[in-house]
Amino acid sequence: MRKPRDIDAELKALANKAKGLKARRVLQLGELVTVTGADALDLETLAGALLAALNAAKSAEQKEAWRSEGAAFFQRRGRKGRSGVAAQKSGDGGGAGSSGGGNPAH
Repeated sequence: MRKPRDIDAELKALANKAKGLKARRVLQLGELVTVTGADALDLETLAGALLAALNAAKSAEQKEAWRSEGAAFFQRRGRKGRSGVAAQKSGDGGGAGSSGGGNPAH
């Protein structure tokens, strides 16, 4: 007879993994704010800009234009050399955008 699975332990492990992934995502978003220079804005202005972007993101064309601009930003940063938060956190030599594939939320 097989040993029964400990579903509670598996659920707890999954919850811990989800918590870790959420924390890493928050950290990555903070790094993105810093590396783009958006940390120079006050919180209300930054929040307003993000809300405006969400409201304007109705079309696939607009989202693709923003994605392309973001990808180009990370490619330019990779050529200029790494500095700041991105260089401190990444020791792989792949540039600021090497692990995200253009999507900073991953």
